[in-house]
Amino acid sequence: MAASALAPIPAPALAQEGWPGRPVRIVVPFGLGGSADLAARFLAERLTGPLGQPVVVENRPGAGAVIGTDAVAKATDGHTLLLMSNTHTANETLLPNRPYRLMRDLAPVAAINVAYHVLAVHPSLGVSSVAELVALAKARPGALDYASSGPGTPYHVAGEVFRAMAGITVQHVPFRGSNEARTALIAGQVPVMFDAIPTMTPHIEGGRVRGLATTGPARSPLLPALPTVADSLPGYEASIWLGLMAPAGMPAPVVARLNAAVNAILERPETREAQLRGGAEPMVMSPTEFDAFLRADIARQAEWIRMSGMTAG
Repeated sequence: MAASALAPIPAPALAQEGWPGRPVRIVVPFGLGGSADLAARFLAERLTGPLGQPVVVENRPGAGAVIGTDAVAKATDGHTLLLMSNTHTANETLLPNRPYRLMRDLAPVAAINVAYHVLAVHPSLGVSSVAELVALAKARPGALDYASSGPGTPYHVAGEVFRAMAGITVQHVPFRGSNEARTALIAGQVPVMFDAIPTMTPHIEGGRVRGLATTGPARSPLLPALPTVADSLPGYEASIWLGLMAPAGMPAPVVARLNAAVNAILERPETREAQLRGGAEPMVMSPTEFDAFLRADIARQAEWIRMSGMTAG
């Protein structure tokens, strides 16, 4: 009986006999507490009603998001989704030997949101601005480390593009997730980090770390006293965006239903207000629009990676 309950359902049955027929699983290939995890849980709670089945979140971090993503790409139960980010579009260039291909093995379902980062340092570093950080790094080439939530993540890309545009030499120290990287920054083990604005703001306000600048095109309403990195490095911008994908075999009617349900949640005024409080802006797209967005971002990430010379280390 247990084996029968877990047997894959043929794709045509999913589209014709009423989907979902069991709980829906959203796999987050990142650790607990990060922006992707929070977004997945936010959606899961609100999708349960419209879909008529529980929506559960499963964190499967590791290998720069490859482990969880590959599990979704190979899922055949018809009820598994992937919470993904621009880590995935970067990995298309950065990790050529990954066991899946994003646009071949997964299908775009819906965009979720976009948010910007804050550049923070440990107070012991003794710098109070981007200009001072760059000057210190140039005076001590190779002596400064920066933390990230892992190879290929948006925070890694932000650090490498910053390094290239500033013309400095700093060392990347990857961690298994944002929580571990942030803990290392607060403890002074690694002196520099790009991180999510809402998560880092309490530590900035508490004096445990020092915020230098945010990475959007304008000042963040959550940290209005901080300038943008672009004020010191014209043209610099870095963000993290999130979206949902499904295994490539997901029937089009199911994708359309999921897209409509997610977009309905994103378009609610209370959702928009909650997203803004969290430093993010909802992105409402059709599956076709999200497909085009993903392909453009793969090309954009490839150019950034080429420009910075970054590697998966």
